[in-house]
Amino acid sequence: MIGWLKSLLARKNLNLTEEEQAMKYLIVGLGNVGAEYEGTRHNSGFMVVDALAKNAGLNWTLSRFAMTTEMKLRGKQLLLVKPTTFMNLSGKALRYWMNETKTPLENILVVVDDIALPLGEMRMKKQGGAGGHNGLASIEQLLGTNAYCRLRVGIGDRFSRGRQIDYVLGRFEPDELAILEPKIDEAVEIVRAFVLQGADRAMNMFNHKGTGRQSADKRSE
Repeated sequence: MIGWLKSLLARKNLNLTEEEQAMKYLIVGLGNVGAEYEGTRHNSGFMVVDALAKNAGLNWTLSRFAMTTEMKLRGKQLLLVKPTTFMNLSGKALRYWMNETKTPLENILVVVDDIALPLGEMRMKKQGGAGGHNGLASIEQLLGTNAYCRLRVGIGDRFSRGRQIDYVLGRFEPDELAILEPKIDEAVEIVRAFVLQGADRAMNMFNHKGTGRQSADKRSE
């Protein structure tokens, strides 16, 4: 009888742990650290999680492999992460905090810039290739899968051939910021919808809003 009771309690504790894990979310904005990268197109992921933290009145803390801050959203526990590993090693920070917080893969959202989308357009996907993005490539390599949610922030493709690196590492022009900044607020709402209603619902709510499309060769980069 005692052995059966211990077994029952153990199962309940296991279920409680699983329930607690299901309430944990990891929101990772990709970018490069340092003043020289502030306001650059490649830091669009940072801009979104910065806005999320600012709206909640949160401050960032220098942690292992990242700047982090925690917030609660209707009982859900969110850890916001800005990797300090630089873009090419983004997977190192994500994998560490995923393991540290025991966050399930389906509760991870990566916010990333995308030249294949018009400036300010947002797209959420539940999986996909890196598309030439070094941050996503690092994450896929270290996680061993590309089946994780990502919110793609369009930065446009106003660069000439061979100038892509200069473009993504360049700062937004004032006319670009006038378009992008209101869209950052929309990105914050997409993150909230992902947490509160799930990826499928968030995609249904927001993915149809964009109107522009890039050429097929750009989308395949």
